[in-house]
Amino acid sequence: MLDVTMEMEQYDCPFIDTTVDHEVTFSTMHWQLDAAAEELETRLFVEGADRGALDNGLSALRAHENMSDYRLFTRKGDTAVIRTVIEQTDAMETIHEKGGYITGPFHIRDGEELWQVGFDDGGTADETLYALDKNNDFQVEQRRDLELDQLFDVMHNADAATALLDAARSLSKVEEKTVRRAADAGYFETPRDATLSTLADEFDVSTTAVSKNMRRGEKKVLRGLVEALEHVDEMP
Repeated sequence: MLDVTMEMEQYDCPFIDTTVDHEVTFSTMHWQLDAAAEELETRLFVEGADRGALDNGLSALRAHENMSDYRLFTRKGDTAVIRTVIEQTDAMETIHEKGGYITGPFHIRDGEELWQVGFDDGGTADETLYALDKNNDFQVEQRRDLELDQLFDVMHNADAATALLDAARSLSKVEEKTVRRAADAGYFETPRDATLSTLADEFDVSTTAVSKNMRRGEKKVLRGLVEALEHVDEMP
């Protein structure tokens, strides 16, 4: 079996169109593709750059021509949880028809969507990717063969993986940018290649602000890691 991670840019996806025009991001909590009805039903977590961005993004999403059903579950500040039903996109249809399967979850921002797609063999993958290239822009980030023991390991540790994903998604945009940049710049190396002062200069904020964002981000990530380790420890 083959697992492919790709950055997908579709031209008929309401979520991608919305993130192109508005400062919002979407992360799927639950999703279900009904190929017979040619529909995708999702529950999504939505985050806006601010309250106004969230308002505009949700309004644009609701009015999109490919949106079949929309419901706002809850909202707090610049975040919301929604349910949507959209028409099956060209990429979804192509993958299904060629024998692939979208394993999800989706994460959409800045006009691009991160997909996990599974294939039974390399030939099916190559044929599907060739067909996708006709009407979609995408870039394969990772392509790896999954051995049987790896599949069992993934299935047995799904709760651990979920804990890590939840921790990553709980980061605010500022926290994520701070932690990412700190890691890239060598802040966590020994000796450090970056300091709070150099990071503060890059973000044009005070060292106190960088420190707070770093601590908040680290706390969320470590909390998720500890939870994941607890699930792993439970395995025989």
